[in-house]
Amino acid sequence: MDDNNIFIGGKPFMNYVTGVVMQFTTKNADEVVVKARGKFISRAVDVAEVASKRFLDSTVGTKDIKINSEEFKNTEGRDIRVSTIEITLGKNQ
Repeated sequence: MDDNNIFIGGKPFMNYVTGVVMQFTTKNADEVVVKARGKFISRAVDVAEVASKRFLDSTVGTKDIKINSEEFKNTEGRDIRVSTIEITLGKNQ
């Protein structure tokens, strides 16, 4: 089930949009989860919106959005919190 997760990072924006679209079109996935942390959260929202509205012509919609935060130690050993988001896109019935 994990292969329909798209993790947003520093690659070109359209790579992620294409990834989401491919999951629905060629792999015929029912759901795709777009995940991001920290500064990439706004990019994840943009990827989900562009993929569903412009490329999939609203045949796919937002089913669920989960927000959270993770705590971990940075390179200096200090505890830091980073926000996370999971946007679940699914086919409209």
